[in-house]
Amino acid sequence: MSLLRYSILVLAAAASSFAAVALVVPAGALERRAVAFGAALASLNTLAAHALVGWSERRSTKAFLGIVLGGMVGRLTLMLAAVVAGVLGLGLPRLPLVVSLLAYFALFLAMELAVQHRHARRAAEAR
Repeated sequence: MSLLRYSILVLAAAASSFAAVALVVPAGALERRAVAFGAALASLNTLAAHALVGWSERRSTKAFLGIVLGGMVGRLTLMLAAVVAGVLGLGLPRLPLVVSLLAYFALFLAMELAVQHRHARRAAEAR
């Protein structure tokens, strides 16, 4: 799946689920901003992961693993820095931010695994 199509899928999932959250959490509440921040971080994380896998899949196995694993460490470091900045710099409440980040991360991880599995199966059938 192309990065553009995956981006549309991720943004549609994040927007639709955030709309449901917006019905429960009052407008202007700091908790709503924390949930949106977590959703944005998880969205950017999954898009970066998909881009790295797509870019590295035509490389050697060693390069692929280096790019994917190195990218994972880099993305986790940036995510940690963003969470700290959100809590300390923006004053976002911790619990809604962390719950949102983990929930969206799990959702996007499942989506990413399904997309990668489908891609691998199609490649194997083409051989």
